[in-house]
Order: sequence, then C-alpha cells, then structure tokens
Amino acid sequence: MKIILCIKQVPDTSDIKWTENNTIQREGLESILNPYDLYSLDSVVKLKQNNKDVRISAITMGPNQSEKVLRRAISVGVDEGVLLSDKKFSGADTYATGKTIASAIKSKLNDFDLIVCGQFAVDGDTAQTGPSIANFLDIPQITYVKEILDYQDDSITVLRELDEGIETVKVKLPALICMLKSDYETVRANINGIKKAQLAEITTYTIEDIGLQPEEAGLKGSPTYVSKAFRASGRDVTCEYLNDIKSLSEAIKTTGGTK
Repeated sequence: MKIILCIKQVPDTSDIKWTENNTIQREGLESILNPYDLYSLDSVVKLKQNNKDVRISAITMGPNQSEKVLRRAISVGVDEGVLLSDKKFSGADTYATGKTIASAIKSKLNDFDLIVCGQFAVDGDTAQTGPSIANFLDIPQITYVKEILDYQDDSITVLRELDEGIETVKVKLPALICMLKSDYETVRANINGIKKAQLAEITTYTIEDIGLQPEEAGLKGSPTYVSKAFRASGRDVTCEYLNDIKSLSEAIKTTGGTK
C-alpha cells in the first residue's frame, strides 16, 4: 500500500505577520506542524507498523524552511519527503493549493493507493484543501475521519465522526481521507529515526517540474482573496466581522462572483 501524506507547516499563532495581499507571511516565521496533520501522521505510521507493505511519502507546499516538518515526519516512520517550493506558489487559496498538490501527485507521485490529509489547518480552518485535491484527482473522499479501522488490497474502512453520530465507511481505493483528532497517544521519534531524518534527501519540485503555468498557481491562480485580516478581540470586532460579511454578500450579489 502506497500512502501520500499531505502535511503543512503553520505559523506560531502568537507571531503572525501579513503581506500586502492579506496573506500570511511565512518566510522567516517560527512555525509548527499543523496539529491535525500530526493526527494524520500518527494514523498512517501506526498503519505502517501493523502492515509492513505500507510505504509513506509526505508532501508539503511552502518555503524551504518547510523541510522541517518533512524531516519530523521521516523521524517517526515516513519513508520520503517531497517539498513543493516556488515563489509562484505564494498567496495560494485552497483552490490553487489543491490544484498545485494534485498536479504534483499526478506528475511525480501518481502510483498511490491512499492520500491522507488533516481535516483542518489552524491558519485557515476552511477544511477545503483535502476535498479540493480529491476533486482535481477525480477520486472518492471521506471527511471527518476519526480512525482507520482496516484496509484490504482494494479498499479501506474508516470510522467517521459527525454531529449526528458515528459512521463506519468503506471506500474503494485509490481514495482520499481527511483526519480529525485521534484518541491514541502520538508516536515519538527514536534516535535512529532522528538520524534518518537528518540524513534524508528531501526532493524539491518547482512550478515547472509539476507542469503548471504561473497563472494557475499562487495568488494569480486563486479565485478568492482575503479582503481584510485582523485579530479577534471581543464583541466589537465580532460585530465588525459580521458587517464585513454582510458587505461581501451584497458585493457578490452585485458582481455575481467572489473576486
């Protein structure tokens, strides 16, 4: 079984800086592994520990410093790390991010059975990137997955947690799943894993390597944009936020679009 694990380096929320386009400035910012991706990492590593035929490739998009989360993944059991890094990827919304990652998978990692993503990213919280990747790859998806229960050669069975209750879902592979927080203890790196991660060669791809045009990626390829960014700090800000949403809704009705 060949698994692609999509992970993301997110900024420390206490030190966020913004660009002139109201996107997060990631270069030079202290960052961590997105918590929901940590749960995804734990799930696939545990699957590998119980099934020796599992091979895991971790992929992330970001500046060169994003190698850090790839090496962390390798230290606990991931087999290889792939970094998508190019200035032309900067400022991407979830649509452009999904398209970029899907293009990299199609062109460089197309021999896969399962793609695993975190359900949310704490720097955006939209829950759209995983489903976007599945859409561009034209494969089935399961969101809000709590646990991987079993896998066979051509299918995987998962536990799905919804507001209405719990579902057990079986899907034919290849497929994509988005993970929620797991209940079990997270895996930890041992000394051999840390050494392996330090020595690992991280494969890096640019926009040309994955066959995208500049207008398809990054800010240029994003059909949505952030009109305003601010820190939430009480009722007044909440009211201001609601007024912004109302204004945006009126603008969309007038223009018939989101940009």
